[in-house]
This record gives sequence, structure tokens and C-alpha cells, in this order.
Amino acid sequence: MMETGIRGKKTITVTKAMTAKAMGSGELEVYATPSMIALMENTAYQSVAGYLEEGQGTVGTLMNVKHLAASCVGAEVTCETELTEVDRRRLVFNVKVSDGRGLIGEGRHERFIVDNRKFMEKAGK
Repeated sequence: MMETGIRGKKTITVTKAMTAKAMGSGELEVYATPSMIALMENTAYQSVAGYLEEGQGTVGTLMNVKHLAASCVGAEVTCETELTEVDRRRLVFNVKVSDGRGLIGEGRHERFIVDNRKFMEKAGK
């Protein structure tokens, strides 16, 4: 059974492919907001994957974040997540990302538990 308090943590190194310039979300070679959001989603879903039943997965449904500071190519950034609410299939996470200088992003992320096969069948219609 899924319970609050589950935590996740993942550290990555910012590459040129993760920059605003490369992602098309800006002109500068700094860590892009879409890249930060992807790291938050990845860390959250991986943190609860081991608690799911066979054939289940999670899909992101809401992301509400602030990107607070820039990080350059080569910086190590760390995402930490905590599952703060479980409402049947709805999971709510607090998410934060920091680099060596401090907090660079924070917010709230929601995911839903799905049956992978049924979800893909419905998506294909």
C-alpha cells in the first residue's frame, strides 16, 4: 500500500542538451526549466515505482513549480521528492532541486496510478 513519506533523490550533471538554448525554451546555455521539470517527474515516479502492483505505472498530471536560479553547464543538480498525499490513485509530491549554491527550483507535482495496458489502449483510440 502506498503511504506518505516516500522520498526520492537523483543527482545529474547539466549538459548542453539540457539548456534553454538546446531545448528551445530560451536563448541562454543555462539549465532549462523543461529539463528541471523532467528531472522532478523522473525522481518522483522512480521513488514510488517499487510500491506499485505488477502492470501499474504512474503518469504526471500536474506540475506547479518555480525556477528560482540559473545553473550552468557542468553543474551538478540534485532533485529531492517527498510523497505528501495519497488519495486513492492520486499521488502528490513536494519537489525541490538544488545545485552547489542552493535551491534552484521547488514546487508540487501530482501523478496518477494507472494500469499500463489499459492506459495505452485508451491512449491509442
